[in-house]
Amino acid sequence: MKDNTLWQAKLAARVHDPAEKALVLMRDPAGHEGGTTRALFKTFFPNGLDAETKAWIEKSDHWASAADRPQFPQDKDNRYAAWAQVRFDQAPEIKHPLTGDSAELMGKLNIDPAHIKAFSTDYFLELIERDAQDAIDWQKTLLGFWRFGPELNPKGIGHLWRLLPADTRVPDHTIWAHLDLTSAFCGAFAADPNEQPALLNVSFGPVQSFIAAGRSTSDLWAGSHLLSRIAWEGMKIICERLGPDAIIFPQLRGVPLVDLWLQKDMGLPASRFDEFECEWRKAKTDANPLFSAALPNKFLALVPASMAMELAEQVTARVRQWVLAEANAMLDECLEIARLKQTDLYCYRQLKEQLNGFPEVYWAAVPWLCRQQEGKVNIDALQEAMLPFYPETNLPGFLGSELWKTLNQAIQPEQDWQFYRPNPGVLYPAVYDLLDRVAAAAKATRTFQQKPQQGYRNTLSGEYEWLTTNQTQLAVPPGKRQNTLWQKVAEQKPSWVKNGEHLSALDMLKRLWPKRFIDEIKNSVDGLGSISRYVVSTHDMAFSTSFEQWLQNSNRESLPIELMAILEGWSEQSALPKKVLNMTGADQQARLLAKKLPSFWDAHCENETLKPSIKFKLSGFFQETYYALILMDGDNMGAWLSGSEDKYRLAYQDSWHSKIKSGIDQRYREQLKSYLESKRYPSPARHMAISDALNGFSLDLARYVVEDLYKGKLLYAGGDDVMAMVSVDDLLPAMLLLRLVYSGIFPVNGDSSIVWKSLLKQEKAELRLKNGYVLKDETLYRVMGVKATASCGAVIAHHAAPLGQVLKTLRSAEQRAKKTGGRDAFAIDLLKRSGGAVKLTCPWFNNPDNPESLLDSPMGQLIRMRDALAEPNLSRRAAYIAQDWLRQLPPQTLFLQDPFLYKSLLQQSLEYPLLRQNQGIPQYHDLAERMVELGMSQAGQACADFITHFIGIAEFLARDSRAGGAQ
Repeated sequence: MKDNTLWQAKLAARVHDPAEKALVLMRDPAGHEGGTTRALFKTFFPNGLDAETKAWIEKSDHWASAADRPQFPQDKDNRYAAWAQVRFDQAPEIKHPLTGDSAELMGKLNIDPAHIKAFSTDYFLELIERDAQDAIDWQKTLLGFWRFGPELNPKGIGHLWRLLPADTRVPDHTIWAHLDLTSAFCGAFAADPNEQPALLNVSFGPVQSFIAAGRSTSDLWAGSHLLSRIAWEGMKIICERLGPDAIIFPQLRGVPLVDLWLQKDMGLPASRFDEFECEWRKAKTDANPLFSAALPNKFLALVPASMAMELAEQVTARVRQWVLAEANAMLDECLEIARLKQTDLYCYRQLKEQLNGFPEVYWAAVPWLCRQQEGKVNIDALQEAMLPFYPETNLPGFLGSELWKTLNQAIQPEQDWQFYRPNPGVLYPAVYDLLDRVAAAAKATRTFQQKPQQGYRNTLSGEYEWLTTNQTQLAVPPGKRQNTLWQKVAEQKPSWVKNGEHLSALDMLKRLWPKRFIDEIKNSVDGLGSISRYVVSTHDMAFSTSFEQWLQNSNRESLPIELMAILEGWSEQSALPKKVLNMTGADQQARLLAKKLPSFWDAHCENETLKPSIKFKLSGFFQETYYALILMDGDNMGAWLSGSEDKYRLAYQDSWHSKIKSGIDQRYREQLKSYLESKRYPSPARHMAISDALNGFSLDLARYVVEDLYKGKLLYAGGDDVMAMVSVDDLLPAMLLLRLVYSGIFPVNGDSSIVWKSLLKQEKAELRLKNGYVLKDETLYRVMGVKATASCGAVIAHHAAPLGQVLKTLRSAEQRAKKTGGRDAFAIDLLKRSGGAVKLTCPWFNNPDNPESLLDSPMGQLIRMRDALAEPNLSRRAAYIAQDWLRQLPPQTLFLQDPFLYKSLLQQSLEYPLLRQNQGIPQYHDLAERMVELGMSQAGQACADFITHFIGIAEFLARDSRAGGAQ
């Protein structure tokens, strides 16, 4: 193949349909290909395309279309019936790809086709990249079209440009998804001697054990971010060889690490990224999205079948070489700092041995084992390949489904009208199903190599030898070691290694990764030479609650000049959540306190030399000693991707424009019933939509919620996984808003501003959420939709509690939300410093299929209970009395014959203390009844126990130090 053949073919496939197709279809006398497509083809191929490339593009377009959408009635001359056509300008409709819900596009679109054609044409012509000789750089142009095509924001269209449908009759996937897939298929056809594509699945590990081995919040971030970076190093092989559109999952467009590669390695002009105000080019703290662990530990790519093994082996070699090179550079730096640098030290041998086979890489590939044959698709080879995984049937998996029986034949509802003609693209679900099973088998049969370890183990995980320059030091127990590498590093760099810690190769990778990554950013992005990363400690997070209360107190007294002078001279700085720092504004005294006070207090709280008056004044800032961790995970993500459960799949008819659905219902309902009601299996566009939704959530929305709206620090957010540290007073609203943003829902009756103020603790609506979409500022995000749920675990802990124990409790809470809570639930564990624990497990909604108003939801009631107990006119003794009475009630099992009696007994036991201690707050009179209703509905939990824990969490969060009490 000539050097440019692949990129030329892919670029031709990418522009075979214009981006503005939906807006000019059936309106432009020149046809939808008469605008941007014609102009670009004239520029790219003035002498026309060769027959082979034309054939690749046509086949790619047909396969991509068949994989993503149904076909429509045509007569014998290939003309569409009038009722089976949709003019998007007259009846604009967008379907959410994961729910089938229609987005509201009011009225008609008043967009002149000539204007939008000219606008689009000029834009794409300007994106063409040329080399020093003014010849077209085909690869860079393809990359520019892929990255910046959807970024255009024409007047009168705005957000709709990114969501324009590939087919106005099936408006559930975008023109960009179709062009990506067409280009990917075309690349596979062009690069394979047999024109055979394949799906390649690659995953990296270990994940949880690698992230969990840590002693600080910095270790948690570093582990997750490093794994994300390792995954990207592997994906780069595919991107360099075939282009980023060859990766179906995750979607890479707009991911900051990918943007950095496009600019730094592939040479796209930095000015293009600046034109679209990419945040990663500007932000000078770790709020920069480059610090987000945005990529999952696996990817799915569409590749030439003949190259699949070669690509997988290159990915494996690349990631392991990259890890070893990074680790060697880190070790070199440690040895330089310790002044122990020599060439043949024992630690280099240890490093190589400990990183042998890291990361684990598992891959599987499945070619499209099928071909077109006489109006059907021959599946003999694919069926034979699937049989080992389905020994009980001759038609395995998707191939045995009723849907395939319907799809693998031409559908002709009446004479001379052809409704559907199959091609191999429609078998994407079967190829993906087989790939999924082969990949699982590859993981299950992996081999382990025992790595012999001698002497005392490393500090963080206790699994490996710690790196040493002298092997004999491994036999020396902790406390008796002298002059070790890590002792010397700790003396010079206490932020890298704490006193007493001895690190293995993997420990070192995580501990030094933040510095390595920051150095890389400084050297790669102009203007970010001063970028820095701040680590909010558990102590700083607890302090932020009391500090915010001080900031909000308009009557606060000025602090003594003597104290301010002491703090001015204090060298160590602390890091507080972004929201708190922003609140200090231009108040220099407040900013000084924010930066210096926590670390100063840590060093002097036990110091008797500090004046009692100053010590007393400072102690008021540290009333709050607790913080919270959140761990949220999307439910059943495997089922979402595989389509293995009907509730996550849409019927074909649910993806159609309402005009098409109505037309078919009137004409061919009975003839096409089995086809119309068949549940769609996974498609490439569906996988792209899921990835795009998760990217928007993890890259932008989760960080905005945690760090801009609340006092929090995002530790990692990769796809559907989020871990964050928040102040205790913000815990409940932050959990709730993360859940709402994940699905793009906001169930409310009446005025939504009440919910924003009373439940979410925001003065105004900061986001607009509806039907699976989230609008933030001027950016519209399509997220997972109402059918997608997430479970959340949270733990409230003292800032001095061992982080390992807190993390273990956090993961247990998240699993309890999924198991005991039945998913779509939250679980909160309270670890009291004085001993004892409170464990609450609760659904997000009482009726998940039709969620009640947020004010009436379980979380809404929990926040109301907390607010009630924080009221000055409602004594918190009510909570203690109610809990005490609940413990003395007869067991619920005695009332199996009369549950209403038990319910009445519960309600009376709660109403009496709550009303007795209530001094005129009528808005909380219904709390007892609401709690009993909620408790009685909990399956697998004793009602009285549930209510006791419910009140316990609310009461703890209502205490003065975290509910705005006077300081």
